[in-house]
Amino acid sequence: MSPRILVLFVHPALHRSRANVALAQAIQELPAITFHDLYAAYPRHLIDVDREQALLRAHDVIVWQHPLYWYSCPSLLKEWLDVVLEHGFAYGEHGTALRGKRVLSVLTTGGPAASYQSDGSNRYPLSQLLVPFEQTARLCGMTYLEPFVVHGAGQLDDPQLREIAARYRQHLLDLGNGSRPTPAV
Repeated sequence: MSPRILVLFVHPALHRSRANVALAQAIQELPAITFHDLYAAYPRHLIDVDREQALLRAHDVIVWQHPLYWYSCPSLLKEWLDVVLEHGFAYGEHGTALRGKRVLSVLTTGGPAASYQSDGSNRYPLSQLLVPFEQTARLCGMTYLEPFVVHGAGQLDDPQLREIAARYRQHLLDLGNGSRPTPAV
């Protein structure tokens, strides 16, 4: 049986993001994928914890797809992490519901890859900025996969976006069929 993939899509201003629209459109209809737009589901940020935990239980791979906002994630994803990944469910003595699952961060950034270096304008490699996400996965007993990153998202033209969206689609197909995923962007 192929792994089921849950894509938690989190973008508070989707109308301003051609890159995230292209990525979402490329994967929404894939088999074995549940596309879950958190801002559409919870416009008032009132998260149904039981529903979200049931979704997590039903999937093998969890994708956190969002823009990098202020070196982190949009507020609704942070709220989701805080209330859904609770003690006794996701971690702690009896918190084993997520053990063995895989998690993938799919990010868009405004700056080019060079800006996410120790000598770049953001002063830190992206891998360092993502340590809280990696540690969250590890605390929950999940395997944190190499992130799929789209740098300089606002500067990409339509052919570039189509090519990156196709790579993202293939990346998730590879995860879903158990093959080694295509290299991240």
